[in-house]
This record gives sequence, C-alpha cells and structure tokens, in this order.
Amino acid sequence: MPKRFVTIWFRYLRTDWFIRRQPGLGTIPFVLASPEHGRMLVTAANAMAQTLGIHIGMAAADARAVIPSLQVLDDKPEQAVKLLTGLAEWCIRYTPSVAIDPPDGLIMDVTGCAHLWGGEDQYITAISKRFQHFGYDTRIAMADTVGCAWAIARFGTVAAVIETGHQLTALLSLPPAALRLEAATIERLEKLGLRTISNFISIPRTALRRRFSQQLLIRLDQALGYIEEGIQPVQPVEPFQERLPCLEPILTAKGIEIALRRLLGALCQLLQQEQKGLRVALFKGYRADGKIEKVEISTIRPSNNILHIFKLFEFKLSSIEPALGIELFILEAPRVEVLSPFQETLWKNNAGLDDTGLSELLDRITGKMGENHIHRYLPDEHYWPERSLKLAVAINEKPATTWKAGRPRPLQLLSKPAPIDVTAPIPDYPPMLFRYKGTLHKIMKADGPERIEAEWWLQQGQHRDYYCVENEAGNRYWLFRLGHYDVAKTYQWFIHGFFA
Repeated sequence: MPKRFVTIWFRYLRTDWFIRRQPGLGTIPFVLASPEHGRMLVTAANAMAQTLGIHIGMAAADARAVIPSLQVLDDKPEQAVKLLTGLAEWCIRYTPSVAIDPPDGLIMDVTGCAHLWGGEDQYITAISKRFQHFGYDTRIAMADTVGCAWAIARFGTVAAVIETGHQLTALLSLPPAALRLEAATIERLEKLGLRTISNFISIPRTALRRRFSQQLLIRLDQALGYIEEGIQPVQPVEPFQERLPCLEPILTAKGIEIALRRLLGALCQLLQQEQKGLRVALFKGYRADGKIEKVEISTIRPSNNILHIFKLFEFKLSSIEPALGIELFILEAPRVEVLSPFQETLWKNNAGLDDTGLSELLDRITGKMGENHIHRYLPDEHYWPERSLKLAVAINEKPATTWKAGRPRPLQLLSKPAPIDVTAPIPDYPPMLFRYKGTLHKIMKADGPERIEAEWWLQQGQHRDYYCVENEAGNRYWLFRLGHYDVAKTYQWFIHGFFA
C-alpha cells in the first residue's frame, strides 16, 4: 500500500483563534503585534486586514495609518505551537499519526485511513468541514509525499487530492517556494527567471547543486517521492491499536458496548498472531464536542481472552459520558508481554498461582474494588518483622527466601509498632497489663520472650524481646520490649500485631 499524507494549512491560525474567543473581532480588521528592536511589528493579520493592505512584518504604526480603525492586539509567540499541538491531538480521530508543522500547519500520515470515511475526497471534505465549523480557514491537500501535499495545500490551484504517482504533474506549475526552500534560494531562482518548478526541473542535477546547493535537490526528491520523508507524531503510535470511526455519533450505552466488542475482536486476534497478551488496555471515545472519554483496565498476567477483557471493561463502561455523541472509538494496548502457553498436567487439578482462572478472578476483583486492594507478599531477607516481607511485583514472582515458620506470627502486622503503657514484673517476665488506645487489657496468658535483633550492617536501634499475650476476652496480641530491662524504666513497650 503506497503511503498517503495530508497537510493542513491554517491560513489565519492565530487570528482565527482570537475570533473564536472574541466573536466580535470577526467583523473588524485587526492584527497581532509584538515588539522588535523598539518597534511594534505586525506578526499576524486577519483576512479583512490583509484585504485592506496590511501584511506581516509591517510596523503597527504604519498599519494604523492605512486603517485608522485597525485593532492591534498583543501577540503571544509561543501560542502557535501550543495551539497546533492541541489541534493535532484533536485530529487523532482521523489518523493515529499527526505531527505539527510550525508556524501554521499540520501533517498527517493517513495511509489506510481514508476508506473508513468512504474515500479520499470524502475524507478531506469531512476534515475541512469540521475545521470550518470551528472557525478556522484551512486549505487541505492529500498526496503520496509530505512535500507534494504541503505544496498543493499552500500554492495549488488544482484538486486537493493528488492521485497516487501523479505528484510530478501536480508540482510543475507551482513556484519554487512550494518546495519549502530557504528564502535566499527562492530569491536567486526568481532573479534567474526560474519562477516555476517546470522551469528548472529538467536542468542537470550537477548544475542545480553547484548553483543552488544540495537543499534544492533534497526538497525536490522528497516532494517527488525519491527520498522518504517521515513525520514526528505528537503522540507515539501504539503498535497494538484498533480504530472504529462512526458514520453517526454514538449516544447509547449499547452502541458503546458493540464498538468495544468489535475492537476487542480485532485487537485480540492481532495479539494472538503475535503470541502476545495485553497487560494494560485503554478504550477511548472521541466526542463530537472535542472531548475524549477514557477507560483503562489492567491484568495480572498477559491475556488475549476477549470475554475476560470485555468483562474488565464492562465494570467501567458506565463512566463514559457520550454527551453529543462519540465519533471515533480507539482501543490500544500500550503494554503487552509475550504470552507463554501454559501446559496443564492431567494428574493435577490445582495449578496454583499459574492457574489462569485465578488470574482472571483477581483481575475482576481488582476491576471492581481498585488496584490497591489486592496484594501478594513474599518473604524478604530481614530479621525485623516489618522488614521481613515485601510486595510481589507480579503474581508469579519467585521468593528469594522462605517464610520463617519456627515461631508464630500475627495475621495483622502493624507497618510501624505503636507505643503502649505496660505493667510488668522483674526482668524477662511477660507483662501483666497494657493500655492501647485508651483501653486497658489484662493479660491472662503469655509466651516469650523471643529476641529479634536488627542485621549488624543496619545498626538501627536495640534488640527486641517479643511476647505473644492473650487478654481476658481471648484476644491475642504481639508485644515487645525495646532493649534490656532497666530499673530506671528507660526501656519502652510496643504493640506490633494482632493474632486471629
């Protein structure tokens, strides 16, 4: 499939932007000006001002002399790039690959996109009408190369869509400036009477290079397609992405669900062909009012199971607000991993953590409750209890050591031990009473002490003597004394966990 590009030229980009925010400016001549070398120079002028003789680079004072009623507004030079970036992101509904072309253009790689709108002419017309509705005066062209499309959009007088392989014919009657040349090169060509591309295209290349530098040949070859010219999209194109444009804006929940099912079928088929599974998926709806609705899901292990992924999205589809309608749906998988097929053994019924059913169950629970409600912990190589465990990065992560099972450990461990008031007899005896959060507990049974010290290379604090105690209500706690018993009572007691 040959490459196809679209370029969009915003003839009055910044002034149109001002008119969108101040509609009253649309009926009067006005310019934008910025200071340069102590003078205010015109940097942009609306169509009415240009018709009356105002041009870019003119002194604002001279412009006012030509049009006494001229409105002069302060320009914001950095606004153009921000505005183009926003427009480029909006244009992603027409193609995933959109780049800005400062100071007043966009470039789109539309290869394989136009048929979704019924053809290239309909595609161009749809884009043009939308920008016209927004209040932007544009010229749009489509061709096999960026250079040819750029030239036709700004200087062309023929049809906006150049058929594949016809870029040479389309360029012949255009001026040298259509090749995006430097001003000095353009001036030199015009002085020699070479005012159209047809005047010099047949001149030997060695003569052109010697007289006008290599840039002329490069630009010519780019426009004709002899040198490939790429673009830098404002958003990286996801390799695993499916798009579904709508002939009419979708307003209903059922329509959104049907769109998701169709996109999931296509995306999962692609993932299966590549033997991959998604870990993160993003479902986006581009609304008619320019806003984007997003729903994101994630999985514990790679998956290309259509039914399972749809169930994860189903929990969140109600959060999508179609408003005036959704014109384009995009489903992308920004994070994918190799999906290794799991071999089940016939003589075992339990696959443990490798059980696909378990992973899918955890995915559904996470989708309903949130990502921070399910955790898996692994033993860590530390003595102090709060450091002896860590969060697993993945469900199938292997532990570096084994759990310490020699002595009982509480089911609920405080992340930070809490200080308590304790009444205890002479050295190494368990406490008799302790007060925690204002409640006094009388200890009926106790076991200990179990001494736990920090690793020698950490050197943080004294050793701990832990006791398992039970109060009169049968509740069991894990307490410890920090350091050795001291008659002066400089030691402290803490509660660190709760047994069932």
